[in-house]
Amino acid sequence: MAATSPNTVSSTPVSGLARSLLAAGRISAEQAETCSRKAQAEKVSQIDVLLQEKAIDSKSLAAFCSETFGYPLLDFSAVNPATLPEKAIDPKLMQSLRVIALARRGNRLSVALSDPTNSAALEQIKFQTELTVEPVIVDHQQLLRIVERLDQDANQNLQELIGDDLEGVDLSEEEPSPGDGAATAEIDDAPVVRFLQKILIDAINMGASDLHFEPFEKYYQIRFRVDGVLREVAQPPLAIKEKLASRIKVISKLDISEKRVPQDGRMKLALSKTRSIDFRVSTLPTLHGEKIVMRILDATQAQLGIDALGYDPDQKALLMDAIQRPYGMVLVTGPTGSGKTVSLYTCLNILNQPGINISTAEDPAEINLPGINQVNVNERAGLTFPIALKAFLRQDPDIIMVGEIRDLETADIAIKAAQTGHMVFSTLHTNDAPSTLTRLMNMGVAPFNIASSVIMITAQRLARRLCSCKQPTEIPEEALLEAGFREEEIDGAWVPYRAVGCERCSGSGYKGRVGIYQVMPISEAIEKIILSHGTALEIEAQARRDGVRTLREAGLAKVMQGLTSLEEVLGCTNS
Repeated sequence: MAATSPNTVSSTPVSGLARSLLAAGRISAEQAETCSRKAQAEKVSQIDVLLQEKAIDSKSLAAFCSETFGYPLLDFSAVNPATLPEKAIDPKLMQSLRVIALARRGNRLSVALSDPTNSAALEQIKFQTELTVEPVIVDHQQLLRIVERLDQDANQNLQELIGDDLEGVDLSEEEPSPGDGAATAEIDDAPVVRFLQKILIDAINMGASDLHFEPFEKYYQIRFRVDGVLREVAQPPLAIKEKLASRIKVISKLDISEKRVPQDGRMKLALSKTRSIDFRVSTLPTLHGEKIVMRILDATQAQLGIDALGYDPDQKALLMDAIQRPYGMVLVTGPTGSGKTVSLYTCLNILNQPGINISTAEDPAEINLPGINQVNVNERAGLTFPIALKAFLRQDPDIIMVGEIRDLETADIAIKAAQTGHMVFSTLHTNDAPSTLTRLMNMGVAPFNIASSVIMITAQRLARRLCSCKQPTEIPEEALLEAGFREEEIDGAWVPYRAVGCERCSGSGYKGRVGIYQVMPISEAIEKIILSHGTALEIEAQARRDGVRTLREAGLAKVMQGLTSLEEVLGCTNS
């Protein structure tokens, strides 16, 4: 190759590796200019262009870099990839920067690379590892083969985790927004797609309510919430955390370029032509990446019928009588994840008849039921609960469901709707039924409005149901009395059971959940207490006189029926 003076003037600035080769007389000024121009235009590295244009071969280039920059030269063909440190550098970072961690000694990290002029890559590794980086020069072609091998190994690990055949399963996908082409190409990774489908199907088969995708500094974990308890189910390669997050965000119609703020969306998994399951998706930026939580929204839960929810016969009769009335308000209360939405939709499903107009306002709508007009509130767009309720009242409704009463304005409109000939369902976050009434008063709702509109309040919890592997156990009488049993109930006519654990319940001793309910109709006596600004304690005392059981007493009844354990009831109810 003819050498050219390094002082030759060019129309395109020459920098980086091309400039060093030009200064040493290893390439011509024309080649250096072409390399710089093409690398900048195609957004690729200069070393790729140099080898593609055959300006120099990779072996000679490695020797030149070692000699010029004073870094050691390594023959990568003599290195066993299995001996390389796995977690010294994030695998995704190694692939994007095309570097390989070779060894770590104290606070020093040896890194193999082919372009020593790429100072930005070295600084990024130094920042990410907080170590002193010692470059080692390797042949570019050898380096690319090792990087490709690492990527294949990560995909192979995923493939081993996938295992099952996923034919017939369709993860509904929305088109990404314009301008996301590069990001879409990055996440168009078949193993990641199949792995996500496998995880979703496993969650459904296990009866999970939520899926947690959690990135940490040294590992990535996936957990399912099954029967109210989180269980770790997988630790996929850390390198896929961004691909997996981007994939989930694309099919949930979220902005995949925005990683600084939380986002909410939905996606759908079609299991067959007749059954599909929705997922509510929430992302949260954390220290080591985006945590994603997916809530499974299975519409079939609302079609199980009221008997499957676990109401006792007397409670069921009271609830059915209340929801069949022509007007009034029924409130369901309990903490997040206690099954309030399923209870409300079960009632709506019972009332969903051709002659009934039902409208719901939710944030967001969790269960899709045909025949019901469902509205997602959108505060950014100005569609709040009060505005939705006002619109409902102009839509000739028979039944209105408000996802949650959060403020006085929403409560006032809902109560006025109940007073003007509509049946209203809603939820509140309170500990029990009596405290719900005082909560409304504390919001500023007039006591006479509460007394004239609210007809029933149901408080609920979900307790884990004992698996069929349960076994009888002996509990001291003192412990039973302390838990809340009355002396006459400890008569030997029933036997308490304990959780054991088997393959069917994955060793937990529990399979599924059962509802624990406090069903409190608003009697005339309770109305008088409300009108006199009575306290929750006074309302509770009157409810007891009316025969309303507390949540603890309802839970102890489930223990007597052998449905759950005493430990479970004590854990989810107050005395």
